[in-house]
Amino acid sequence: MTDQLYAAVEAGGTKIICGIGSAEGGSLETARIETGDAGPTIQAIVDFFTAASRRHGPIQAAGIASFGPLDLDPDSPSWGRITTTPKPGWQGIDLRGNIADGLGVPTGINTDVNAAALAEAWHGAARGCKNVAYVTVGTGVGVGLLSGGKMVHGLGHPEAGHLKLRRHERHAGFDGVCPFHGDCLEGLASGPAIKAAWGSSLDKLPADHMAWEVEAHYLAQLCATLILTVAPEHIVLGGGVMSQSRLLPAIRAATVDSLAGYAAAWAEPGTAEARITGPGCKEPSGLIGAYLIAEASSRPG
Repeated sequence: MTDQLYAAVEAGGTKIICGIGSAEGGSLETARIETGDAGPTIQAIVDFFTAASRRHGPIQAAGIASFGPLDLDPDSPSWGRITTTPKPGWQGIDLRGNIADGLGVPTGINTDVNAAALAEAWHGAARGCKNVAYVTVGTGVGVGLLSGGKMVHGLGHPEAGHLKLRRHERHAGFDGVCPFHGDCLEGLASGPAIKAAWGSSLDKLPADHMAWEVEAHYLAQLCATLILTVAPEHIVLGGGVMSQSRLLPAIRAATVDSLAGYAAAWAEPGTAEARITGPGCKEPSGLIGAYLIAEASSRPG
């Protein structure tokens, strides 16, 4: 048995990863649970941790890094609930409360991308930075922010994936796929948007296809917007779309071009290469962030 074990939940729209362990020591055991109907899915999460704690030792606290939108105000009667998600059957679900009741331990929650930003600052590519942006590009586009070492949320939480950005000229006529906004960033640059616009995912398209330039254009606009608004020390780009390694250099170059020398620190040679990177955690960033949320929840006050 190991002291100070925590339950970590990285909840995505299609799958949920559960781990028992700690941010520093890593996971002793993990499980993947498909994100089905809310009730059975949450019960499967509780059942995993109940069984895992018998094998490894008692759990001190739980942390949840979840898809959203979420109510993150601890003083709100709906704290920890999923709010206006487009995922059917999950609107209004008390994710934090149900897991806390099922496990009987202190339980914290934040967005998956905020948790990932926290994890990258402590154990990943942005280690030692207090101001970090984490961007995930996959089924959707999510942005998490760490400011002064703390995850950012106030009246809501960052939703920069739904910014309206300047369209690429080669994307004229594409309506976008976001059910709320149509041609916001997520509607134009997410994995489903790429398939809808070009008929295939990036990995199936030739290297000279215009889709590569268009995707880099949108993600560079996001990076430039983040630099000009929240001044991150480091931007981490993750998610399934970013698994295409040739995309990252194009985004860096387009970001610097977009800034046009205005943010002087980013114009220095090598800055973009050093400070716009992929993830650096040994396990998924959201899972490590969930461990950190759990550890914080276990501390008094």
